Order: sequence, then structure tokens, then C-alpha cells
Amino acid sequence: MNGIPTVLRALYEGERALEQALLSTAERHPAEHEVHHVATDLARWSHEHAERIARGAEPQGLHLSDPGPGSPSSMRAKTEPPAHTLDEPSDPDLRLLDDLRALHLAVADNSLHWEMLAQAAQATGDNRLLELSTACHPQTLRQMRWTNTMIKTLSPQLLSNANGFSRTAASSARR
Repeated sequence: MNGIPTVLRALYEGERALEQALLSTAERHPAEHEVHHVATDLARWSHEHAERIARGAEPQGLHLSDPGPGSPSSMRAKTEPPAHTLDEPSDPDLRLLDDLRALHLAVADNSLHWEMLAQAAQATGDNRLLELSTACHPQTLRQMRWTNTMIKTLSPQLLSNANGFSRTAASSARR
């Protein structure tokens, strides 16, 4: 027995969770048009990845399928809040940055699983799994670049203006 089914299951669950997280982020931030629309598009990629993983896992004897809206894993994705480093921000700007951070970490986790799967597929000569990784991993890397770019673009303004605090307010306070 090998660990490939374990990686396939982790990757499947990771892509499903990422899909839900992207959709939730898009829903929470409708006024941020780029976040809203791009996150929705990127969620489709994760959905497609999960479907492809489920098909690719069948020959491994692993039967993955959409758990449906009432299953424990789908309920967990919707009810468990992400780990926050900003102490449950009430400011919408901080919430947006925290959501982007959580998305970035989830995508990075999936990327590592894709890389592990590709390496194992090469080592075992499994061309189907190698083809799966080669097809999906570049999109995952694009998801990660998008989250990173959004964090770099939005952080300066949102963090300096969080909770009504700005540089002008700081200057006035020093006088």
C-alpha cells in the first residue's frame, strides 16, 4: 500500500474547501469587485480540480464524491471560521485582508499536495496522475499568485486606514 490515496483525499478535500472559501469571500466582499468576481472564477477552478481528482482516484480504489450540503465536511467548511491572526476583525478592511490571507494559506497547502502527487506519480510511473497534476497545478499556482497580489495591493491602504486610523490622524495626535 502507498500514500497516494492519502494525498488524493487531502487534495480533494482541500480543493472542495478552497472552493467554498473563495465563494464565501466573494459573498462577504461584494463591493470589492475584483475580489468578488475573480474569487468566483477561481472557485470554479477548484470545483473542476475536485471533479478531476475524484475521477483520477477511482483507479486507486478511492471513491471520492461531492459530499453534498449536509455532510460533516461541507458543514465544517461553512461553520468553522478560519484561523484569524487579526483577532476576529470587525473592520471590513481587516476582514478582507484576513480572508485573503486564509485563502492564500489554503491555496499554498493545495499546491504542496499537487507537488507531492506529481513527484509520486513520476516515481511510480503513473502517467494518469502525472497528467492530472500537470493540468491542475498551474491553475493552483495562479490562484496563489492572485491572493498574493491582492494582499500586496490592498495591505498598504487598508492597514493604514483600519478602524479609521490614518497617517493624518497619527500626525495630528503627535502635535
